[in-house]
Amino acid sequence: MSRSSHFAVIDTETNWHDEVMSIGIVISDSLTFRPIGTKYYLIDPEYRSGGMYSNVISVPNHSVDMCGSREAVMANLAQGMKACNVKGIFAYNAKFDYGHLPELSSFQWYDIMRLAAYRQYNRAIPENADCCMTGRLKRNYGVEPIMQMLSGKSSYCEVHNAVCDAIDELELMRLLGHPLDVYECAKIN
Repeated sequence: MSRSSHFAVIDTETNWHDEVMSIGIVISDSLTFRPIGTKYYLIDPEYRSGGMYSNVISVPNHSVDMCGSREAVMANLAQGMKACNVKGIFAYNAKFDYGHLPELSSFQWYDIMRLAAYRQYNRAIPENADCCMTGRLKRNYGVEPIMQMLSGKSSYCEVHNAVCDAIDELELMRLLGHPLDVYECAKIN
């Protein structure tokens, strides 16, 4: 991964028509994996169509930073990342987010799940866990079960709000404990 002092963790939520309706992003320090800023975007009119997680579009402690057209939102998001010298975008199951955000294809994308779901990268995977020969868990490797495993908090529930989930995915990376260069094997573009 090219050297930068910051990276981004991104999460999207889609509506019933598989259109992005919200985007959450956390800019993080590359060494400490601590957030230095968050942004929460709603895409209008897509968010008005509703989706599986429309009930958590608004959550306490996270106000919407921008609600606008997809074009305006994507321009603001890309400009903000460039201003922070972000080169890499990380996402859990990154192919989904990457496929829904072609406007951000000039950034390097990495899949957090590529490390989190594999025994050789996730020391919290129990010895008796059912894994493929590659070391990947055969089941229960979504954000929620992996966060429960790494944090030891069986009560953790994924919110399915884009900004809350991006924050949790950054915490998941911090708990995995790998420096960014280890994610080279998780590059998707």
